[in-house]
Amino acid sequence: MNPQSDHLPPLVSKKPLLAVLDGSRTTSPPIWLMRQAGRYLPEYREIRAKAPSFLDFCYSPAFAAEATLQPIRRFGFDAAILFSDILVVPDALGQKVVFETGEGPRLDPLTDTAAIRNLPPLSLERLAPVFETIDRVRAQLPAETTFLGFCGAPWTVASYMVAGRGSADQAAARLFAYRDPDGFQILIDKLVDASIEYLCAQFHAGVDAVQIFDSWAGILPAAEFERWSLTPITKIIQGVRKRVPYARIIAFPRGAASHYRDFCRRAGANALGLDTAVDPAWIAANVPENVVVQGHLDPLALLAGGTGQTTAVAGILEAYRTRAHIFNLGHGILPETPIDHVAALVKQVRSFEA
Repeated sequence: MNPQSDHLPPLVSKKPLLAVLDGSRTTSPPIWLMRQAGRYLPEYREIRAKAPSFLDFCYSPAFAAEATLQPIRRFGFDAAILFSDILVVPDALGQKVVFETGEGPRLDPLTDTAAIRNLPPLSLERLAPVFETIDRVRAQLPAETTFLGFCGAPWTVASYMVAGRGSADQAAARLFAYRDPDGFQILIDKLVDASIEYLCAQFHAGVDAVQIFDSWAGILPAAEFERWSLTPITKIIQGVRKRVPYARIIAFPRGAASHYRDFCRRAGANALGLDTAVDPAWIAANVPENVVVQGHLDPLALLAGGTGQTTAVAGILEAYRTRAHIFNLGHGILPETPIDHVAALVKQVRSFEA
């Protein structure tokens, strides 16, 4: 049990990222990267080859813990993020999930309300290997490193469950929601409840904070964003805090810049994750100074390296000089990113003085 994230008042944290989530500014921002454990690391590719499938890898505590720790050992990031996938939730809800090599996830699509109603409750037993992974990582993580858990937001997870795969516009889920909003609401509600259960279990297993990924939030029109993204995420945060009152939560509604003001006012997250397209000047003018922000270097700038990378990093550091900020990418690190570019990024961020 993690005393800082259960039912005790938050302590004054010696972990820089937790301190920022609590509203403190640091001389240089803490740094971690989305998808920091993965294919750009040779040590990851070596152990990934030992598992029959990606899902098998996620459900192997030994492999998943090692993958979680590899970027911490190499770069000393301020946070380790649990190695897993957002689609373990549909898997634990009884939907068949497989990962096809080179093609991504495949699920048995939910095509009608009856299929949604027939989904069983979330199986925490199915997710037991994830909690064992958390236990293993916690035992090996440096004392100053924050441990992040995560889940996918209901809208993003539902889009895969309905279509049976990812797509550029998530048309299948959007059509379902327009044609049968009551049926789609049943699925969203199931995912809200499942996400609360899953995140609380992660806190109880030992994570310090969590991130909710709504990777497809930005494709929703305003009214649909309200119903399918903002409201469910707000319910998850409220539900988690009822059981884990001092839970620190980062929300990442990717592509939802026009909704950020309302999101900050209502969702109740400790920090707002920003995506690549966000203009820091817009954030300064529209997002209150007391809101902690996270982001948002273009992964392609990191891939490019050199002056382009250095200039882009300096611009972000300078833009958030006066507010609590966690340095990150605006989306996940690209598999072909050179390791020395990541090392240069960490050095530049660590040498910045606000």
